[in-house]
Amino acid sequence: MDRSKVQEIIEQQVLTVAKAFEEKLDDEISALDRVDLDDIDALRERRLQQMKKMAEKRNRWISLGHGEYSEIQSEKDFFTVVKASERVVCHFYRENWPCKVIDKHLTILAKKHIETRFVKINAEKSPFLAEKLKIIVLPTLALIKNTKVDDYVVGFDELGGTDDFSTEELEERIARSQVIIFEGESSSLSLSKPYTRNVRQSQRSDSDSD
Repeated sequence: MDRSKVQEIIEQQVLTVAKAFEEKLDDEISALDRVDLDDIDALRERRLQQMKKMAEKRNRWISLGHGEYSEIQSEKDFFTVVKASERVVCHFYRENWPCKVIDKHLTILAKKHIETRFVKINAEKSPFLAEKLKIIVLPTLALIKNTKVDDYVVGFDELGGTDDFSTEELEERIARSQVIIFEGESSSLSLSKPYTRNVRQSQRSDSDSD
């Protein structure tokens, strides 16, 4: 193609982009012109109130133990935790490798998702809870909202069936039940459907029976 023709095309493209940018800028200036000082003050006040409420929530969450992955020492403490926090992820565990894998990921997620309380409880020392919540396979995560167990993550079935899944994969799985506020993009796991499988279904070799 003739060099002068190429230059002409480039100049035309530059002019088109510049015109679009100029029109957008004009629109923004016009919008600002229509906002009076009272509107700006109202927006600022609303934003300050939102920030204040968020700070109060954060302080309350921290006072309840959010931001850390901690162990519940008794069944009585489990009910205290569930009543105090709107969202709870509770890991029913025993001393084995699969449960230690879950521990690793939940330690990370607890710091990231301060809106949710992350705890664990020894299933073998909590027979009443294990029976009441039908905990059969370990590890099992009970996903709790407003004092009710809304969902379960049982073993590693939904996480690829192996212990080398990523923290992000577990994060996405928990987010399906909206027990955490998830801001990332879904990759291999769909966030649209909650997990509805009965916890008494078949066990995999990478998990232990209670």
